[in-house]
Amino acid sequence: MRIGELAERAGTTTRTLRYYESRGLLPARRADNGYRAYDEDDLRLVQQIRTLQDFGFELEETRPFVECLRAGHPAGDACPASLAVYRRKLGELDSLIEQLRTVRAEVGAQLARAELEAGATLPGGPEPRCELGG
Repeated sequence: MRIGELAERAGTTTRTLRYYESRGLLPARRADNGYRAYDEDDLRLVQQIRTLQDFGFELEETRPFVECLRAGHPAGDACPASLAVYRRKLGELDSLIEQLRTVRAEVGAQLARAELEAGATLPGGPEPRCELGG
């Protein structure tokens, strides 16, 4: 298949496919007429890359998965290098989740404090003030 068909079937653009090619993730095969030529295996590579990027993986993090597919494995995550990337990504996600939990707790505490103060600002009560700035 030609680059336009691959892009359409993979749900991406020809520009993106050329970029993947320039990064060594997509093979740069040419037909006799000089056009780029792709097959179903290339479609699987692009789909793997796009799926991982949809999950938040950086482009370079997809390389072990692509290499695993190229090595003939039916799934790009069946190789030790791919598993290592999964483990590293899970560690990053766990860290981000913990940071979000901390921020959520702080926002919840600010809300509780603000609600208490708002209750004290009934008619004739003290003027409300904002303490977020320090």
